[in-house]
Amino acid sequence: MNLTVSPTLPTDCQLPRWLETCLLSHQEDSDGHTAECPEEKSNNLLVCKAFQFAYSLHKGQRRASGEPYICHPIEVANLLRDLGGDSAMIAAGFLHDVVEDTDITSEEIEAQFGQDVRRLVEGVTKLSKFNFESKTERQAENFRRMFLAMAQDVRVIVVKLADRLHNMRTLEHLNDQKRRRIALETMEIFAPLANRLGIGRFKWELEDLSFKYLEPEAYRKMQEYVSEKRADREARLRQVAETLRQRLESADITVGDVSSRPKHLYSIYRKMEMQKKDFHEIYDIAAVRLIVGTHEECYRALAIAHDAFRPIPGRFKDYIGLPKPNRYQSLHTVVIGTKGKPIEVQIRTLEMHHVAEYGIAAHWKYKETGTSSNARVTTDDDKFTWLRQLLEWQKDLKDAQEFLENVKGNLFDEDVYVFTPDGDVIPLARGATSVDFAYRIHTEVGNHCAGAKVNGRLVTLDTPLQNGDIVEILTQKNGHPSLDWLNFVVTAGARNRIRQWYKRSHRDENIARARDMLEKELGKNGFEALLKSAPAQAAAERCNYQSVEDLLAGLGYGEVTLNLVVNRLREAVKAQQPPIATDHSKAAHGTESLLTGMLTTGPKLKPISSASPILGIEGLLHHVAGCCNPLPGEPIIGVVGLGSRGISIHRQGCPNLEEIPGDRLIPVSWNPLEQNGNRQTYPVHVRIEVIDRVGVLKDILSHLSDLQINVHKAQVKTFPGQTAEIDLGLDVRDHAHLEQTFNQIRKMTDVLKLRRISEIE
Repeated sequence: MNLTVSPTLPTDCQLPRWLETCLLSHQEDSDGHTAECPEEKSNNLLVCKAFQFAYSLHKGQRRASGEPYICHPIEVANLLRDLGGDSAMIAAGFLHDVVEDTDITSEEIEAQFGQDVRRLVEGVTKLSKFNFESKTERQAENFRRMFLAMAQDVRVIVVKLADRLHNMRTLEHLNDQKRRRIALETMEIFAPLANRLGIGRFKWELEDLSFKYLEPEAYRKMQEYVSEKRADREARLRQVAETLRQRLESADITVGDVSSRPKHLYSIYRKMEMQKKDFHEIYDIAAVRLIVGTHEECYRALAIAHDAFRPIPGRFKDYIGLPKPNRYQSLHTVVIGTKGKPIEVQIRTLEMHHVAEYGIAAHWKYKETGTSSNARVTTDDDKFTWLRQLLEWQKDLKDAQEFLENVKGNLFDEDVYVFTPDGDVIPLARGATSVDFAYRIHTEVGNHCAGAKVNGRLVTLDTPLQNGDIVEILTQKNGHPSLDWLNFVVTAGARNRIRQWYKRSHRDENIARARDMLEKELGKNGFEALLKSAPAQAAAERCNYQSVEDLLAGLGYGEVTLNLVVNRLREAVKAQQPPIATDHSKAAHGTESLLTGMLTTGPKLKPISSASPILGIEGLLHHVAGCCNPLPGEPIIGVVGLGSRGISIHRQGCPNLEEIPGDRLIPVSWNPLEQNGNRQTYPVHVRIEVIDRVGVLKDILSHLSDLQINVHKAQVKTFPGQTAEIDLGLDVRDHAHLEQTFNQIRKMTDVLKLRRISEIE
């Protein structure tokens, strides 16, 4: 690839020194030949060309601050270079907005810069379109896509984080509403992501900048607190640092660096809020960091620090022996420094410091340093354990609201570390119990869990585990999950597997429910033959099920919708059967009659001008029967009343019709024009069997609210140690609207059964 760059340096924006040097090194001489490039010529040339390409496309564009737009891509690329990103990442930093803001296509990016750069630019462009404050379903889908993008190439998220960090640095130029929206999204999504990826320098700055716009008064107070007596605090820190340096050198410990700093504003504020303390009560507002040579020297330095200054009991944390999920390693201790003021001391090697600052990017920036002989070897799988777990359970979690809660909990939660009897370390979310531990070991261990021993002593299954606990799970062959477990497990994996077990245990009921749904939709004639036919098996496979029975089970508890199954059946029939002649005499029975019916579109209705919602009783007094509450779209029949109430409209098949003589029955039907154009609602009553837990009714009502379904009545029945029943009175427009509502409710993971009932008592 013959890449060249312009010899003219831009004059309308400040260039980093490295970029200026790169551009100058690739200027063409007067003969048109490219000058000799320094080492890694092609990589530098790719970066330079990406800059020139972005500069030409963004020329004339301005940011809200009034500065040239190209300043933003330059800063993003600069952040990525500081992280040690490769040439493709830095090029993507320059180009990340060109597809969205100019007429350039992804194909042109690939033609100019290769497939790797195109993939990164496309990934960042897609992430930029995600709206994390929109409706629950869309927000959940955006999270799913974001985590999938991370799993495919984590560099996409790192480029996006650099983009977000520079946008946060220039946020003051937007209006207050936009500032708060972007700051909230940053605090809830991007700062936790930076933390999970271990990029500490991004995480702290994103949090402080978000804090500045979300809580401006609290931010100002924290600035005042930290700035007060700053000179005195810095003098104390320098004195402690110098004392430690001298002690370490006397003990022949290699000291790479000794530095001191105050903690970040949001970190102090959050600690004050969580611990309900005033500023002067927080111990570790200031910290001294010691960089030594080896793991062994870390622990020797700790002993020296404790000998030089009195340690505060219970304030020691060993993140070297038990690293954080983002690979952070360090020793933390709090000691009483000079003048009786507490000071945190952090001790780590240079390699650990690189990981603490750069996280996942540390092996890009410092790959040339290699790995010390004493360093703990960490595979790529170890680095992304939390991401892999998210991807595993999100496949099965259908309810969008719960998915979002678990995602945010997984991003924010700190882990506790417990051990198996064999000494293997298992990280779990804070507050996790023995049941969470059991399911983390294996699904079958969780399903057959009957008890637990922690540190050799029997404990109740709901006992929260602590750092360093040794956990042994006791199992029984006939054991099974209890509904009570859902009241105390905290990990999404455990909660999801408990619910899966209960849904599988109701498999026969789900299959029966699905058969009823399909029979009502397709009719009885030939129904059994259809389920045993090749088109039915093909439809099951199209819906990602191995058998027709599996498909029915999925339909029964809402994994797939009735419309999808019917459409897949119709497509399978069409593909496997030749056109059927109009002679229906030989198709009066069996599968062929049903298949023919499935392939027809139904009779066309003539326009009707009547304003009455029900045809056949125009001008007569009538009412909808409360015993069955028929809905538009359902077959109905009229019953002539014996009193003065006129004609009552029932669903066909209503049990109350069995005792009605035939001479009182009147054929009636819904007016299709009135049904299509009218937004009138009709009452319907449903019973939902759910796994009993705190907040389940609230979640269901919230889900219905999102669907804009009015609930005019609600009643809950609970039974100790069993499932609960929730009876709801809903207002829906027609039968299709009810089916749509049913399908959405069945997707909720706590819902086991759902059916229509007569009026709630």
